[in-house]
Amino acid sequence: MSAQQLTPPPIVPREKLDFGLDGDIPKFWLDNDPFKTRFFDAMSTLFPVGEKFFITCVRDFKDRITDPKVLQDIKDFTRQEAQHSMLHTQYNNRLKEQGVAVDAILEGQEKRLFGIIRKVFSREFTLGITSASEHITAIMADCFVERPEIFANADERIRALYVWHAMEEMEHKGVAYDVMQDIAQVGYRTRISSMLLVTLLFPYHVFRIMKHMLQVDGFSGWERTKIWAKGLWWLYKPGGIFMPMMGKYFSYLKPGFHPWQEPVVPSYEPWLKLLKETSNPVEAGNRLTADALARA
Repeated sequence: MSAQQLTPPPIVPREKLDFGLDGDIPKFWLDNDPFKTRFFDAMSTLFPVGEKFFITCVRDFKDRITDPKVLQDIKDFTRQEAQHSMLHTQYNNRLKEQGVAVDAILEGQEKRLFGIIRKVFSREFTLGITSASEHITAIMADCFVERPEIFANADERIRALYVWHAMEEMEHKGVAYDVMQDIAQVGYRTRISSMLLVTLLFPYHVFRIMKHMLQVDGFSGWERTKIWAKGLWWLYKPGGIFMPMMGKYFSYLKPGFHPWQEPVVPSYEPWLKLLKETSNPVEAGNRLTADALARA
């Protein structure tokens, strides 16, 4: 790492966590708002196959690695991503019960990622897709955790799940990038073109899944039009969900970029402390959000 890059925290796989996802979680668990809820629900449906894809693309280059530290980082990255996949599968089982075609969504994503993308593009390019996706996930996690008002009126179990996921994204955000740059020797053009592909495909698939979800929810065409208009403004307005993230998004395009030029979020250490004190991820997430709202 260069002198401008920070020392990353240890990557700690946290297993056997219970978020109570089989409990009585309301259908519209975020602000009682269909769009906001289904935005996060749609992302959750993409995680299990997406995490499998990320693990596979990083492990493509494992045989070239001799540094024990890098090999351990990949192992811990893999364990964290496997936990994310497992818990979001539990999350998605709730959506199945609501009539969402989760199995079809997963089958479609499996076909796109493994049946098309990994057959059409080089291993270097698919690792670029992984690194770009990890960057986008990390900055979104940064946004959601550091802006507690977004999840202020969320069900505490889903909020805690996303807080936990966010913190672990902070820990391993440089793993795929380091393998891409140092081991796969991916050039700038491939890094940027793979990011542009992710930038196009990620919102497209989230919105496509949301469209299906809102239809399953039984909203009329006119009701869905109003939901989309209000929801897209929430996402894209100045000061909304996406605009505050643009600076960190575009930093990826700089030739000298590295994920660890940006530190972990300020709430990372308090969350670690709360999780250690409580041994309960839901209570830790609740207290973290309550403390942040009290300071706001």
